[in-house]
Amino acid sequence: MFFSLLLLAHLQAAVIPLLLGIRSINKFKHLGNNKLISLGFIFLGLASISEMVDHTQTSWIYVDHSSLFNWLFYSFLSLGLTCLSISVIKNKFLQTTNFCTSLCSIISYFLFDKIIALLFQVIISIFLIRNWQRVFKDWLFILYPIFGIFFTTFFGTRLSISGDQYWHVLIGPSGTISVLTFYLVLKRSDKKFT
Repeated sequence: MFFSLLLLAHLQAAVIPLLLGIRSINKFKHLGNNKLISLGFIFLGLASISEMVDHTQTSWIYVDHSSLFNWLFYSFLSLGLTCLSISVIKNKFLQTTNFCTSLCSIISYFLFDKIIALLFQVIISIFLIRNWQRVFKDWLFILYPIFGIFFTTFFGTRLSISGDQYWHVLIGPSGTISVLTFYLVLKRSDKKFT
């Protein structure tokens, strides 16, 4: 029963962003870089798929380790958040800075450590929050840092410290709430700008 719940938590974390990515193709034309939105969602779905493949190497027990698929998880997560972040800004310097930060996250995973990659992920999230809040000014966006950063970090930390796999089940749905928040903010902005 627990394995089914764990598998379902991971499947929904992969399927929902992929569906939102497909659904976002050629939408949100009021944003200059709207093609990056669907790509961002798809990258987030690919991150979850990479994590699922990584879990097959550990019998679906969370293990804090470095591996190719763990690197792919962090890389796709970085790319997804970066695409969403730069989809709403026009300033080329800020776009380049966001993209370079993403590359630093991806490269630093192997060159240094996963912890360094996570520090770049924090910077990526700060850029994302700043860019989206400045453009959309939507109170609903507060759900992203609550669920996508605070709760996923809290659940992940509890999982790493305790080893209790119960926390593992909560991470995926928490991340999915943040992904749905992105889509809802975009839908609401579509109505405002048209």
